[in-house]
Amino acid sequence: MIMSVFEEMAKEAPRNHFTIGINDDVSHSSLAFDENLDIEPESVTRAVFWGLGSDGTVGANKNSIKIIGETTPYHAQGYFVYDSRKAGARTISHLRFGPEPIHSSYLIRQADFVAVHQFGFFERYEVLKSARRGATMLLNSPYPAEEVWGRLPREAQEGILDKKLELHTIDAHRVARELGLGNRINTIMQTCFFALSGVLPLEEAITGIKEAIRKTYGKRGEAVVRMNFAAVDAALAHLQRVSVPAQADSEVHRPPVVPGDAPAFVREVTAPMIAGHGDDLPVSALPADGTYPSATTRWEKRNIAQEVPVWDPEVCIQCGKCVLVCPHAVIRAKVGEVEAFADAPADFPTSPARWKGLEDKLYTLQVAIEDCTGCSLCVEVCPAKNKSRVGRKAINMEPQLPLREQGRRHWDFFLELPEYPRHDQLAFTNVKNVQLLRPLFEFSGACAGCGETPYLKLLSQLFGDRSIIANATGCSSIYGGNLPTTPWAMNAEGRGPAWSNSLFEDNAEFGLGMRLTLDKQLEYARELVERLAADIGSELAGELLAAEQSDEAAIEAQRARIEELKSHLQELDTPAARDLLSLADVLVRKSIWIVGGDGWAYDIGYGGLDHVLASGRNVNVLVLDTEVYSNTGGQSSKATALGAVAKFAAGGKRTPKKDLGRMAMSYGYVYVAQVAMGANDGHTVKVFREAEAFDGPSLIIAYSHCIAHGFDMAKGMSQQKLASLSGYWPLYRFDPRLETVGKNPFQLDSRPPKIPFQDYALNENRYRLLRQVKPRQADELFREAQQVIDKRWRELEELAHRSAVGGKS
Repeated sequence: MIMSVFEEMAKEAPRNHFTIGINDDVSHSSLAFDENLDIEPESVTRAVFWGLGSDGTVGANKNSIKIIGETTPYHAQGYFVYDSRKAGARTISHLRFGPEPIHSSYLIRQADFVAVHQFGFFERYEVLKSARRGATMLLNSPYPAEEVWGRLPREAQEGILDKKLELHTIDAHRVARELGLGNRINTIMQTCFFALSGVLPLEEAITGIKEAIRKTYGKRGEAVVRMNFAAVDAALAHLQRVSVPAQADSEVHRPPVVPGDAPAFVREVTAPMIAGHGDDLPVSALPADGTYPSATTRWEKRNIAQEVPVWDPEVCIQCGKCVLVCPHAVIRAKVGEVEAFADAPADFPTSPARWKGLEDKLYTLQVAIEDCTGCSLCVEVCPAKNKSRVGRKAINMEPQLPLREQGRRHWDFFLELPEYPRHDQLAFTNVKNVQLLRPLFEFSGACAGCGETPYLKLLSQLFGDRSIIANATGCSSIYGGNLPTTPWAMNAEGRGPAWSNSLFEDNAEFGLGMRLTLDKQLEYARELVERLAADIGSELAGELLAAEQSDEAAIEAQRARIEELKSHLQELDTPAARDLLSLADVLVRKSIWIVGGDGWAYDIGYGGLDHVLASGRNVNVLVLDTEVYSNTGGQSSKATALGAVAKFAAGGKRTPKKDLGRMAMSYGYVYVAQVAMGANDGHTVKVFREAEAFDGPSLIIAYSHCIAHGFDMAKGMSQQKLASLSGYWPLYRFDPRLETVGKNPFQLDSRPPKIPFQDYALNENRYRLLRQVKPRQADELFREAQQVIDKRWRELEELAHRSAVGGKS
């Protein structure tokens, strides 16, 4: 009876782990609380897996639960700890297996088996904390077994010795690359788990794993199944035991979570969250109004890339394409005076600048290798080929670990170099010049190779120091403002985007509210300038009110005037002067951006978006179109193409993609454009500048390749180009200003289709899957899709040939 009471207590308070000691005399029974122990029979196997989002760890563990729970008499329990980011973030899987029903708490404190799927986790997390004494540890390491011990931080060595852990290792990433699996190490590590844990007889486990592989990947083709089968066999061949010495001898220590020069908030609040101790923070440590400081991702060095880009100055033509497409803003360029490089590290690479008028300066391209995700989009878009080494370009992928120390030194020096002045002789109207602008969106938690973030980074480069952003819930809100860090940053003057997240259904109205508020504040500020003209000087007042602010130089001049205005106002002690002092900064032109995905713009938030576009107010709308609800798992939206497979469209979507651009054009006073950076990067830059300069509503629909499309993300920009070449994604601009000067407002910026739709579509699993499962239905849908593309192209050509007044030209 006493035991059953204790068991019920354990169920009701699962986070209080305790041991039970019972003597023959019931009156001496005791209850000892110990958070380091779990109450469960020894027959239960407890395993903890540390993985990285999108490396397949969670998926493999779910398959392990199915293998054991569905094919054996064993009971299984699984609990997965991860945040809302899709890739690159830490995941922790807690699994239990046993012959009796399991009523344990979810989080495991005393694991029999601990797997660390990313070697860098030893530098960032307390991965040994949950291991019991004598547990088995599996480590995915880039080093052979004889080197692993010496590469571990001293704190890890001491933990392994103290707990007498049995250590095994495998270079799963190398095995995966050799088999063509990329970074998907899940099958390899899953096989090693069954081989070491003894939960099932190995032969039985291998059979179960291969059955799960066929069930999971069968629809993707026999080649994918065979690759994963090979991974199972290779895992056993490459698994090695590490000989653990008698004492710790490493000279490497676990670095602090963030550097000592980080701001106090980052050290005291952000750092504990990064380390996984956010639950220990008192409420009083958090911002009372929910406003968090910007530019905090720069302190979170994730070191998740196996390979990083390395610049070759001798081959580079300084085009800036790699800088533009980098999803995480880790590749950056600067041009500076020769003297600025005087104290550079001896191996710091530079080359003479290739700009007219800047020939006497030096150019450098640098990579923040600790923030890189290794997507290799930069290599894909690089047009400069090494003529002496086939297959090499001006930027090439190399192993990260040997470059890390050098990379830190180079990056730190690079950040100290002066930024190129925004109001100097260069006009930031093309890709080559834009690469010199500091991005104010950096190191986000987006997936490696993300197709959305390059557009946001471009926005931040062009307008970020005066932008205000309303962001709909979705992927862009997850990587845009996900605790513990924020990628929206500030420049050297402390200026940067003001960013806030709203819901799916009201984000457009949220952004419109920002515009209305600013307009009212500006109206009042101008009224106060006129009222106080005699006090601040009639000349200054006139210049403040007449400033056009049409380019960077004019905006900089207005900011200088406002500083002068503030100095005058501080000498005046009147209500009007105090009001104007608080509002003075609104006299600088602000850029309002309403940002979201296709689930927001085409579906749930369309009513609000339509209302905002119809308002005629000066707002800019950026739709990051992935053609599915990417953030919630790839459900079909009205942006999903005819014939594409998605959740809720398993047999291929039967209706064409909603033509949001044509619908917005029908108003006649909305700037509308469709862009694809991979198809024409110069066109993308031009559209962003035109949209922001347009005094009224503007809508940019940006093709954003996505991991949900099911292809190698390194080919993202190539897929964007194919989408345009097929006519599926035509590039165009509709600018109502042209009509006022007698020109056609619609400009078709793509050439006629050169390839059939299938040549683009069948590179992606979302289209290819239907062909494999239901080939006849797929052929029918692809024919319909081609007909829709041809019809829409003809309509666009007709629009492009009309005169400004609507007749035929």
